[in-house]
Amino acid sequence: MSWTRVKLGDIAEFGNGLNFGKEAYSKGIKLIGVSNFRNRFYPDYKELEEVKEDIVRQNDLLVDGDIVFVRSNGNKELVGRCMLIQNPPTKITFSGFCIRARLKDLEKHDPVFWAYHFKNQGFRKAMSGTAIGANIQNLSQGRLAVYEAEVPDIGTQHRIANVLSTYDKLIYNNEKQIKLLEEVTQRLYKEWFVDLRFPGYENCKIVDGIPESWIQKKISDLGEIITGKTPSTSKEQYYGGNIPFIKIPDMHGCVFPITTEVTLTNEGANTQKNKYIPKNGIMVSCIATVGLVNIAIELCQTNQQINSIILNNEQDLYYVYSSMKRLKELLEGVGSNGATMTNVNKTKFGNIEVVYPNDELRKLYYDYCKPIFEKIYVLSRNIKKLSQVRDCLLPKLISGEIEV
Repeated sequence: MSWTRVKLGDIAEFGNGLNFGKEAYSKGIKLIGVSNFRNRFYPDYKELEEVKEDIVRQNDLLVDGDIVFVRSNGNKELVGRCMLIQNPPTKITFSGFCIRARLKDLEKHDPVFWAYHFKNQGFRKAMSGTAIGANIQNLSQGRLAVYEAEVPDIGTQHRIANVLSTYDKLIYNNEKQIKLLEEVTQRLYKEWFVDLRFPGYENCKIVDGIPESWIQKKISDLGEIITGKTPSTSKEQYYGGNIPFIKIPDMHGCVFPITTEVTLTNEGANTQKNKYIPKNGIMVSCIATVGLVNIAIELCQTNQQINSIILNNEQDLYYVYSSMKRLKELLEGVGSNGATMTNVNKTKFGNIEVVYPNDELRKLYYDYCKPIFEKIYVLSRNIKKLSQVRDCLLPKLISGEIEV
């Protein structure tokens, strides 16, 4: 196995994406933006927005093997993250907050290997200019071009990529199962509580658009609402403990926030004891990215972008969760306070009304959903374990500490 030192600028070419105005968004070409990255290895093409085809230049289209980085963002935790484009199912481009890297010779350099290389902590340290590689302040073509690394021959690159890809494929399959299971509960919710085809609907009288035994309730009537808060970030002793601190990036693409990028110590969390969220608290993002919904799996806290509901009735859990999942468009309307940000404060959130079915029907929905959500939780834990093993192997394989 031979390793060679290379400069990234010698083996790849780079390009910045385009900035699009609101008028550009329409059916056409899929667009990768910063919000699509998170911890993904590949894009989720179904979730991408689209821009008009006639405003995208040919050389701005992504091709198989391209690697796309976050170039800049207000959330510095995202800067430097990357995703690999592999067999794109349709035309796809990337936003002006991203950089594309395209390897020049695929017979010498495997894009999958390089995508893993860029996810390694050593790369992040080099780009951040710090010993710990925490947050990259900004990324540029110039910084990428001068980056140097020791890399193995193409055969070894393929083998390393195959080992690591095995874990990501298993993670993807678990995520796919979770999505299918959640769709089952959402379809039943729609059938029963939106289309009103619930058990016994044939003999139920409809009054003002809802069955006569149902009522309207404000969210604030369903339980206590807690708006999160961030402990002082200048106090290092407040961070790095065992208490999950949930932010919007932790909520994407999951039901349960199994992993959080930030944790609090007891000292940090206890500076705001009234901000604790217990197990089965329902968390809803209400600032900037609104309408993400998670269920707490343990005692935790959230930042100020999230409103949480501590339910009065435990058996409302899955009904209220599903109701919140359908509130995205309404929240955007309630919270609109300008062109650049959506902000649904605690009062606005609490005053939103939802349909509240009778006890028997909510109990039936709870009993139906409970084993499904338990399965989702098990799959979510599996994803965490697979991610941990992959992340442990990654630096050892990329550095050559472990041979394949």
